[in-house]
Amino acid sequence: MELAFAERYELYRQEIEQYLNSLFEEEPHWADLYASMRYSVLAGGKRIRPVLTLEFARLAGMDWHDAVPVACALELVHTYSLIHDDLPCMDDDDLRRGKPTNHKVYGETLAVLAGDALQAEAYRLILTAPGLKAEQRAECALILAGASGADGMVAGQVLDTLHAPKTEQELTEVHRLKTGAMIAGACRLGVAAADAKEAFHQAAAEYGYQLGMAFQIRDDMLDVIGNADEFGKPIGSDREEGKVTFPDLLGLEGCERAVLDCTERAKSAVAPWDEDGFLAELADSLTNRMK
Repeated sequence: MELAFAERYELYRQEIEQYLNSLFEEEPHWADLYASMRYSVLAGGKRIRPVLTLEFARLAGMDWHDAVPVACALELVHTYSLIHDDLPCMDDDDLRRGKPTNHKVYGETLAVLAGDALQAEAYRLILTAPGLKAEQRAECALILAGASGADGMVAGQVLDTLHAPKTEQELTEVHRLKTGAMIAGACRLGVAAADAKEAFHQAAAEYGYQLGMAFQIRDDMLDVIGNADEFGKPIGSDREEGKVTFPDLLGLEGCERAVLDCTERAKSAVAPWDEDGFLAELADSLTNRMK
């Protein structure tokens, strides 16, 4: 019997949380590093990216349990990026998911090093994943490197923080790299872990990029209309920093239309594979999110 959307999402999330909670539990004499890493890894969140990896692995015919290490590897990289994004030299944020940011608890030096370690440990998880063949491990590692590196997430962060994007085209490029690349990477990781055909790779990438764009435009909206307690971080920080965002360029109504358009494009990309509608429902669930 097929599980309902909420049931399957929760099943995935529980497996992800259990696996993540098993990491870095040892207590060497550098246990403060492990504590800092676990503080951010276990801080909660929707776990959208690893959930996508598991669902795409399932749709590609794999026992999705075997893809859990790969899914969590991407979550480690995502967590490292959040730790570094919050640093004073970047966004200088005090709160993340309603809790003090890593550097506020552990200091800047350990926060930087925790992020560095999480990135390396992500590749350890992939390259030792017991349910994958060597070829699949290598392809997954390459996908994650591309999504997170100098032509992906980090490039987007550089454009966002150092190049002051001001036009719709420039903002779209930032969001495609900074957010879309990692969400598309999460989708492609599931397909690669299952060794599926190229057509599914292309559909997964398109779904991820469109979902990422919708997610980020909605994020920009929440920086204007969100509730700080629900959103988990300060409202209006983009405006205070002088950043141009999609609400500045499109207005809130224009942003709503853009989110819906990207969501429909995402759903269309995977319609031939998404027989029970999990991916469509996930995309729809993000359109009106408040956190």
